[in-house]
Amino acid sequence: MYELPVENTDGSALLSFERIREDQFGSLDQSVPLTASLVVLWCGDECLMVFNRYRKAWELPGGMLDPGESPREAAVRELEEESGQRADSLDLAGVARIRIAPDDRLEYLAIYRGQLASPQPFVANDEMSDAVWWNPTEPLPDLFPIDAALANLCP
Repeated sequence: MYELPVENTDGSALLSFERIREDQFGSLDQSVPLTASLVVLWCGDECLMVFNRYRKAWELPGGMLDPGESPREAAVRELEEESGQRADSLDLAGVARIRIAPDDRLEYLAIYRGQLASPQPFVANDEMSDAVWWNPTEPLPDLFPIDAALANLCP
């Protein structure tokens, strides 16, 4: 299990992870915006990681909520856009509170956990150059520590 906080090399940090239901989003601290959704997608005992060509690092698929979009809708959209995958099942695992460097602003991320029995082949796109099914017991160079921690918090 991960001891929090977990920091990326840029100073961003995973401060907390709270298991909640989707109908509890409104009970979150309203001074901290819910800005994005990430997906911890499992196929057996391996978790999907995508390689962000701009950040030059492995990360969980996900991204910012579009105006009027629910966190679940963003999770489904971002997973498909970044990896070409559609989860067989997708449930809210909880919310992560993070501190974004360098300006130290706080944000919530909705963290969804999914299962997939039969992955689709990865096709590189404008944002992601590669994908890998990662076993959390194995090292993965250039993996963001926050993303590794979230994967391990959502088995």
